[in-house]
Amino acid sequence: MAGLATELLFEINLVLEPVQVVGPTPNGDRRIRSIKGGSFAGPTLRGEVLPGGADWLLLRPDGSRTLDVRFTLRTDDGHLIYVVSRGIFVIAPETFHRIAAGEEVDPAEYYFRTTPLFETAAEKYDWLNRVVAVSTARLTATTAVQTIYAIL
Repeated sequence: MAGLATELLFEINLVLEPVQVVGPTPNGDRRIRSIKGGSFAGPTLRGEVLPGGADWLLLRPDGSRTLDVRFTLRTDDGHLIYVVSRGIFVIAPETFHRIAAGEEVDPAEYYFRTTPLFETAAEKYDWLNRVVAVSTARLTATTAVQTIYAIL
């Protein structure tokens, strides 16, 4: 297989609410982290993250976390883009506690990758409906800053 190439789509800053701990369920230890809002900007689009999205995170028995993040973007020209982003988050408990305590932690100390899919009715951004993307993230106690790349 030939090497994959990427292109920056945008960087998104998600402002997060405190974690809701659902607790141990038949599927794992469920946590929900609502999204207050935020912003995004890249070479071809920019705008705001609307409140109301969330991450329905599941702590697995192997210590990793399954991410299921859903939110809506509003571009600076008024169009809506729905985003579903699934992925994996692997972090040592002590590193996670450092972030939760407000310490700045190098993203190299954890693995956070998602695969965002986009859905929009806007003709101008219709090309996003056919993009496969990946993201990396920098986390703080109250934000997730994701850099999202299109796979070419």
